[in-house]
Amino acid sequence: MTYEIRIAGDSALVIEFEQDIREDINRQIKGIFQLLKEQPIQGVLDVIPAFASLLVSYDPRVITYEKLRKRLKALATIDVSIKDELRRILEIPVCYGGAYGPDLAFVAQNAGLSEEEVIKRHTGRDYLIYMLGFLPGFTYLGGLDQAIHTPRLDEPRLSIEAGSVGIGGNQTGIYPLASPGGWQLIGRTPVKTYDPNRKQPILFEAGDYIRFKAIDEESYAEIHRAVLEGTYEVSVIRGEEVRHGN
Repeated sequence: MTYEIRIAGDSALVIEFEQDIREDINRQIKGIFQLLKEQPIQGVLDVIPAFASLLVSYDPRVITYEKLRKRLKALATIDVSIKDELRRILEIPVCYGGAYGPDLAFVAQNAGLSEEEVIKRHTGRDYLIYMLGFLPGFTYLGGLDQAIHTPRLDEPRLSIEAGSVGIGGNQTGIYPLASPGGWQLIGRTPVKTYDPNRKQPILFEAGDYIRFKAIDEESYAEIHRAVLEGTYEVSVIRGEEVRHGN
């Protein structure tokens, strides 16, 4: 797998693979990220994975550019992809349509499908979290069914409810906080994917998978109450084969 290691300012390096949204590339990035967490390099301050790159910030007083580049080059040339048994799939309940997903009808019309078929396609596969960004815990998910790719809004909304699930072009994702945004909203989850008061504020990390599960309004209200009471736990599936579509 081809890559380059570039300078990113006076105290960071970036490992860049082919600039493409592909699972094999992202698995390699996640593998290097995981290895750096398990076997930290003295002087490395932070590691941030993205679609096809990994940013490594460091303290040049502790480790030199040349030494760090040599260590990263060694990691980038070996197969460090995550084993299947370590894969996590998080099941996220979503209430689709209505007040929770005001753009579901447009997504269906744009695709030439019924709203039910859009929901079926959206919940029928597992989505790799390529990266987190834009907001704390905002998920950029790969693997959206091509049939429901939908253009972003011409004019972004000034405020979107936390937990909203949207489609923007060929991606889908969850808004962790109330914020402006331009994605087409098809549903909402009662789960807090970001909570600064939680021991682990962000529910998941790059390299995990999300599996959406359709629920009705009554179930949404029940889960919402449990979330507020601190008794709801997201279902985490390990080692199961990832679904790539119906």
